[in-house]
Amino acid sequence: MRQLLLDISTQKTPSLKNFVTGKNEELLEQLGRMALRQSIEHFIYLWGNGAVGKTHLLEALTLHPPARYINPASDNSDFLYDPRITLYLLDDCDKLSAEKQIAAFTLFNEVRENRAFLVTTGATSPSHLSVRDDLKSRMSWGLAYRIHGLTDDEKMDALKKVAQLRGFSLSPDLLPYLITHYPRDMHSLIVMLNALDQYSLQTKRLITLPLLREMIQKNGNNDE
Repeated sequence: MRQLLLDISTQKTPSLKNFVTGKNEELLEQLGRMALRQSIEHFIYLWGNGAVGKTHLLEALTLHPPARYINPASDNSDFLYDPRITLYLLDDCDKLSAEKQIAAFTLFNEVRENRAFLVTTGATSPSHLSVRDDLKSRMSWGLAYRIHGLTDDEKMDALKKVAQLRGFSLSPDLLPYLITHYPRDMHSLIVMLNALDQYSLQTKRLITLPLLREMIQKNGNNDE
């Protein structure tokens, strides 16, 4: 599969509203309540395959401060509980180092003691996480949701809606080609659509399959 070297600056800031819901309605409703600090549950664990939107959702929740996003590359100090922070967002917990697993365990306990909120993500269900047992038990607190990926038809429907909202149309053959020839996660597809929209404006041409191929060729990407 070809690798795309496109400008992603046109990608909108992740939010709960621009997450393509698919079969994840209940999850989005629950995260919406947590964003408002109105959730009965104080812990949510999200899991699923790569590129289903786990990081998107955590970054979306940072738009509802006071919140802190943490991932395996974060400083140890970021794992320290701060009474000013009411929502903690821990990404890719299955990739935490041994030291940071201990820090995460402590954070879980302090979040619970202080009635704050914590959303965590991982690649698998809590019971299959490759982390220390005491942390694994904490991941099982509260609710656990598997994020369901979109079908190809759902992705194409979502891309059509994006185009309609932005006021441009797509030729019928473009989306099936895009879905079968390029990375199929929604982030990559929307980045491609944004780039194609910009290229269409620059060239003053309609968005068609030939225009897509021309843009790719000019970006230095060759067909497989």
